[in-house]
Amino acid sequence: MTLLELIEDAARQLTDAGVAFGHGTDNADDEAAWLTLWALGLPLDTPLTADDVEGDISDELALSLGGAQAVPPQGQRAITANEQARVQNLLVERIATRKPAAYLTKEAWLQGVSFYIDERAIVPRSFIAELLADGSIDPWLSDQTERVLDLCTGNGSLAVLAAMVYPDVQVDGVDLSPDALAVAQINVERHQLHERISLRLSDGLNALQAPPLGVYDLILCNPPYVNAASMAALPAEYRAEPELALAGGDDGMDFVRTLLRDAPAHLSDQAVLVLEIGNERAHFERAFADLEVVWLPTSAGDDQVLLLTRAALQTWLAADSTPTP
Repeated sequence: MTLLELIEDAARQLTDAGVAFGHGTDNADDEAAWLTLWALGLPLDTPLTADDVEGDISDELALSLGGAQAVPPQGQRAITANEQARVQNLLVERIATRKPAAYLTKEAWLQGVSFYIDERAIVPRSFIAELLADGSIDPWLSDQTERVLDLCTGNGSLAVLAAMVYPDVQVDGVDLSPDALAVAQINVERHQLHERISLRLSDGLNALQAPPLGVYDLILCNPPYVNAASMAALPAEYRAEPELALAGGDDGMDFVRTLLRDAPAHLSDQAVLVLEIGNERAHFERAFADLEVVWLPTSAGDDQVLLLTRAALQTWLAADSTPTP
């Protein structure tokens, strides 16, 4: 059996077992390749076919490396019985436990950056990571942007990415879960950002310092927003994650309601709040019908992540508190 055949067999097993994806991959082929390469101790970018090799190294890069050649494709490499058993054992665990692959490998990737992960925190997959990487948020910032808050930081991935993208800012990562913060600390240290990222235990904004100390120029938040009906229908892979990182109440907006009420006091004059609400746009617009928002395009569409200015939040709060004649 070759490496490619082993991956194809793994994909068939995952498909036949009806496992759910969405924690780093969205299909059986990609997840089979991930699990197989990890079980064999091979890099996840190991070229499997000639097409993969061509995409790995350009002629210019080869010349700059002194004529170095790309690694030959590994797909036709023969697999030993021991290697096949290692892969099969991992597949059996994935299928039997329904744990996301990231929990089995203890690693997740976001925008090409590797993060440690385990069952104490939700598997990182926020679309806010795309917006940090492609600069979509940058037009809303300025040279006065100095402090960033990653609220509901989980394993700390968005805090780490923000610190990487904005090398001159200080970042606070906040979460309600001490367990999640322990995982986040691993990632802060893994990426050697402990001097620029501080982690804090807080239920939303409650435990942050009072203004002006607890004021930020950018708040990122991927909160619990899954509505009750959707929570009840989640596949086992999602139920393996901490419920408090997913469940947002009947309409998914419980945490968001409190956040939008409290956020202006923790935003500087020109600051913005970037908020992920997943597939809950209808519930969001029903709950906050008069709130002026900017929807930010992502790979999943234009209704997953929104941006709010401090001014828009203040206007909405003022109108909401005005007595009805």
